[in-house]
Amino acid sequence: MIRDEIKTALVAAMKARDATTTAAIRLIQSAIKNRDIELRTATQQPDDDLLVTEVLQKMIKQRRESIEMYEKGNRPELAAAEAAEVTVIERFLPQQMSEDEARAAIDALATELGAASIKDMGRVMAALKERFAGQMDMAKASGLVKARLG
Repeated sequence: MIRDEIKTALVAAMKARDATTTAAIRLIQSAIKNRDIELRTATQQPDDDLLVTEVLQKMIKQRRESIEMYEKGNRPELAAAEAAEVTVIERFLPQQMSEDEARAAIDALATELGAASIKDMGRVMAALKERFAGQMDMAKASGLVKARLG
């Protein structure tokens, strides 16, 4: 499980006195705990690894947006700190599909669902999220689906 990997990595980072990695992993654990609290009242609990993957992907997205803003604001030291956090967070994500693999999966799914126009994009995206939820970046997948159906 990804949670166990995160706990193990935190212990290793603390023993190595790696302050940057320790801080990033603690941020990860905090975000996961917040998500767990949000889901306490939910009727259906998602798969644990899927939940952790969603949290990690959201954290990476937030940091990439911050990096972009820091670079525009001429703050390279803050951008570098965010980039270091992204590197730590990415260690815990499952292997992502390459763009060619994603295209092949989208083509197969669109053919299977009989999707022919952009009106079918919602159905294709829902099926992608259901089948490939931690394996591909849904923002990139959205662009690929739009190109395929457009």
